Amino acid sequence: MANIAAMNTGLYNPFQNFDFLYKVCFLSGKTFNTPVLQVPLIPKWLLAQAGLSGEEQIQFLDESIRSYNSLVIPVNSEVNEQFLNPLEDKIEAAFAKGYAAVSALPELDLFNWIGKFLYGFVYIEMHAALRKEMTADGLNMSQSLMMKFANLNFMMQNLYTSLEFEDFTPWSITVVKLENEETPFSFRDEINTLTFSLKLKDFGIIACLQDNGTNKRYHQEIVDQIAGKSLTAEQFEEVTARFYYSAYLFNRLPEYTFMPVDGTTYIEAMPLRGNMSKPLFDVWQHKVYAQVLENFWKPWGYVVFEIIKNPEQPMSFFENPCLPNAG
Repeated sequence: MANIAAMNTGLYNPFQNFDFLYKVCFLSGKTFNTPVLQVPLIPKWLLAQAGLSGEEQIQFLDESIRSYNSLVIPVNSEVNEQFLNPLEDKIEAAFAKGYAAVSALPELDLFNWIGKFLYGFVYIEMHAALRKEMTADGLNMSQSLMMKFANLNFMMQNLYTSLEFEDFTPWSITVVKLENEETPFSFRDEINTLTFSLKLKDFGIIACLQDNGTNKRYHQEIVDQIAGKSLTAEQFEEVTARFYYSAYLFNRLPEYTFMPVDGTTYIEAMPLRGNMSKPLFDVWQHKVYAQVLENFWKPWGYVVFEIIKNPEQPMSFFENPCLPNAG
């Protein structure tokens, strides 16, 4: 496996010197002779649209509990003003209008915005880990996980520098319409698999940020079935649970080559199959899926035994469940 600290990508690599101490821009690593600002991770416009105060709390991996308002990431003021704020304005306008506008957004905009959101949590977790361990050498984190995080950061740098994906997209993003047009705001994330979901008003978003579109292809049948249809809350959580479970089953670490040419960095995805003969996903097991689903259906009180009453056909809110073949 490539050593990410030694990779010559021509892009900023925060994992090279473990730059998670709020001293340099999280995205560029530079100051550009301008100040580094502490920017809210959950933007104020989102809190306003969601009707939240910002005092709502979230628990981190180190079991610390912090309010939304206390979560910030360091951003160079020039990068913030010229590149991040215009993105926030675009996402804010789309979220205000709802599903039609959100589903019309370029997927790259959604990738960048979700990437900033999710990577921001990675940054905060890394900062907490560094403070606890005092040195990068003490961090108990796998090389593969750091490589995955570093690749996400590399790709997000398309926001301020010229960067091209060569005949691939690194993400799976699905935007769905919700039946309840007043759905309260909530989000989930799974940092290890870089999976994220959000729902608000009449739309929901499900994203896997480092799978080269594989999870969406894995669930293509159900994705095609729900396209343009309004989902109930239970249906949205069911689809979301499938993506979270398949992201866990995805057994490849995507690798990329970075080629700087005339001021543009071209990113090419290495073949996921490589020299491995086994499928891209480990075997789908309905029993494990039911455990995942129980967590997503918690508001309605469904339990594993009810979900998996028929071991061959787990409970579903879809007439045609389109579940993957189980092992």
